[in-house]
Amino acid sequence: MDDNPTYDIFVIGGGINGCGIARDAAGRGYSVYLAEMDDLASGTSSNSTKLIHGGLRYLEHYEFRLVREALMEREVLWGNAPHIIHPMRFVLPYHKGGVRPAWLLRLGLFLYDHIGGRRKLPPTRTLDMRRDPAAEPLKPLFTKAFEYSDCWVNDARLVALNARDAADRGAVIRTRTKVAKAHRDGGMWQITIEDVVTGEAEEVRARLLVNAAGPWVDHVVSEIAGKDVHNVRLVQGSHIVTRKKFDDPRAYFFQNNDGRIIFAIPYEDDFTLIGTTDQDYRGDPADAAITGKEIDYLAQAASEYFREPVSQDDIVWTYSGVRPLYDDGASKAQEATRDYVLKEDASESAAPLINVFGGKITTYRRLSEHMLEKIESFLGAKGPSWTRSAPLPGGDFPMTAFNAELRRVHERYAFLDETHARRLFRLYGTRTAALLGEAASYQDLGRHFGADLYEAEVRYLMENEWALIPDDILWRRTKLGLRLGRQEAVALAEFMAQAAGDRKPGAGQKKVAAAGR
Repeated sequence: MDDNPTYDIFVIGGGINGCGIARDAAGRGYSVYLAEMDDLASGTSSNSTKLIHGGLRYLEHYEFRLVREALMEREVLWGNAPHIIHPMRFVLPYHKGGVRPAWLLRLGLFLYDHIGGRRKLPPTRTLDMRRDPAAEPLKPLFTKAFEYSDCWVNDARLVALNARDAADRGAVIRTRTKVAKAHRDGGMWQITIEDVVTGEAEEVRARLLVNAAGPWVDHVVSEIAGKDVHNVRLVQGSHIVTRKKFDDPRAYFFQNNDGRIIFAIPYEDDFTLIGTTDQDYRGDPADAAITGKEIDYLAQAASEYFREPVSQDDIVWTYSGVRPLYDDGASKAQEATRDYVLKEDASESAAPLINVFGGKITTYRRLSEHMLEKIESFLGAKGPSWTRSAPLPGGDFPMTAFNAELRRVHERYAFLDETHARRLFRLYGTRTAALLGEAASYQDLGRHFGADLYEAEVRYLMENEWALIPDDILWRRTKLGLRLGRQEAVALAEFMAQAAGDRKPGAGQKKVAAAGR
């Protein structure tokens, strides 16, 4: 390989937008290089509420274009990844004297049902809470509720699968690789990258630079332009995960007295996910952590609805992320637009830079298509738009055939218990067979690390999905961190360090620093 290779496109950032852009571009025939300074989805993209949704509350802020585009994407993404995305019904309890009158809720839900081209998701219906099981975990305050459709997504896996597909189509994906500097050299970008594990630096050239650095997007612009810029509004969103608060498979949409909303969502079979908060954030996004005030807010808000209050003892995990919203001057964080903005920085002879501001996980594919339109205007068109009907790795089966495909996996690997088979298929879909290979017993899966995590899955994630340390596996590729103890995580760290040392080093994977929670 050339010591100083040249690519069509260099992407900074391994979140959902960066990986989505890399995938779309590689699939059209562009040569692509993506660098992520940490792990894939280690920032905003693994700290969401895990929803593919239109954003019912955004209608209040007249964001009709954004809501329509997002609603149109729900079934597209479900069809692309039916293993990691599935439909979910949401129950919105209503009582007289609430924050929003019944007529406004009905109008909003009517629009929600009809402006997005819904086909397979069921429509809104009204519930009699004196009879419906959805009322059982709630206080006896409600006689009516509205039930509507959205989808749930494993957000971090959505990122990893976009990266995997991009790599399968020729893109170079480098994690733990930061952009040390980038400057224009004639009609090219000269980019210095540094492996954060080994400290080794190398040069890469590219015709076009995409800045999809998420919360760090302004920092990247400032470093390149040499001047202070302010395009994004950093908004912190935090969540708590509790022991299961209800058995119903539906989620809840709770309206708070301050006008904000939170969700309570069934999570990883045995837990309930409650969030999110919205508050402006100042500081390094890498340092974002839930505050005691946020924990109290979420617990108290949920306790206004649940018969059994949410206590500190219920909480088993918390997480917090910073959303890089485009700064539209809104007075409150929750009113700031969730729409995305793509800004070009290029003159006639200079190498182009395109910055990504804002966005939400539901619209990442459309954002990528819009980015490719801009890229084509600079580099010329190669292939056509293609991602609308292209399954992500493991998702090559009909969206309504999840249970049938799961049965096939369980029939082939009959030694797996039902819960384990379902967890694997929920993560890997049809690529579960690539992970399990010819295994005919649990002994064939290798070392057991706790819960239902075995060596075969660890090796698969290290070799195919850029997992380097336990957090990559326990808190992003899977959520088994909820089930493994500290000593088990330490044992996993030791194994991964040894396994990395035994392998021929790959790009960005020359040495692994063991770390666990």
